[in-house]
Amino acid sequence: MTFVPPVLIAVIGPVEPALLAAWTSHYRALGIDRFHVAFHFPDHVPSPWRHQLIAASHEVGIVPAQISTGPWHEHTNSQLRDSLREQAGRGWHLLADSDEFQSYPAPLAEVVAQAEATRQNVVGGLLLDRVSNDGRLTPWQPEIGLDRTYPLGGHVTHRLLKGDPRKIVLAQSSVTVASGNHRAPGHKPDPDSLACVHHFKWRSGVLDDLRRRADQFTSGAWAEHTPAVRSEASRLLQHVDRYRGRIDVADPRLAFRRVILDRLPNGWTAEAAKIATTWHPPTHQSQSGSTISSPSL
Repeated sequence: MTFVPPVLIAVIGPVEPALLAAWTSHYRALGIDRFHVAFHFPDHVPSPWRHQLIAASHEVGIVPAQISTGPWHEHTNSQLRDSLREQAGRGWHLLADSDEFQSYPAPLAEVVAQAEATRQNVVGGLLLDRVSNDGRLTPWQPEIGLDRTYPLGGHVTHRLLKGDPRKIVLAQSSVTVASGNHRAPGHKPDPDSLACVHHFKWRSGVLDDLRRRADQFTSGAWAEHTPAVRSEASRLLQHVDRYRGRIDVADPRLAFRRVILDRLPNGWTAEAAKIATTWHPPTHQSQSGSTISSPSL
């Protein structure tokens, strides 16, 4: 039976055009040939940046299925993503944010074949946060590439920010996926075959984005469903303030090591399985004084 590559589904914000080009190239190298992409731009993004990014999308052969502007409510991403999935039709969908570069334990055709053979309708992944040599939030240098600009991989998301590092990276079109692609209710990915999701979020400009996000959610200008997003942003901002504008790459809890996109980190299968099966969301105080669990979004 001929392998039909998954359709890549992504909602993209105001990223650097060069990052979009690298992201597209990465997934084409995995065998992806269909991209269903929506762009969403919050109101603060200047028009020239929007036009430049849309032009860059066309240059790499991606015609956006949707372009929208306005507040980035907590539900905005999910609504756009689900609309893209409906348009993409039946079959496997690959779900990836524009700062997520997935690496698999086998070629994509084999990963999909194994999932189908074991009647799994989803494949999971785990975030590995990529940072610069000294943890500073530096601009990406396209001339030297992502691996050399951000050579270290570690666990910022769940060990520092208390966020959910689990990802649904592949899902059958019939499967409902939760906000942030963290879970698929009713479906449990095989913990022994998790993809490594290289997370290139910690670049120059992210601190401004996090402060804006916290401000907009706090003021109510952007709607939120849980305090998880604001809490994670606050933890990162407090950490980099404490370490003079950088992530502490020497902290043994974060387990930073040198990694590359082209192969899984040493010991990844066991490391990822342990994290994915033991992670649980932090609790937050409700207004009544009781505690509630909030999934990372």
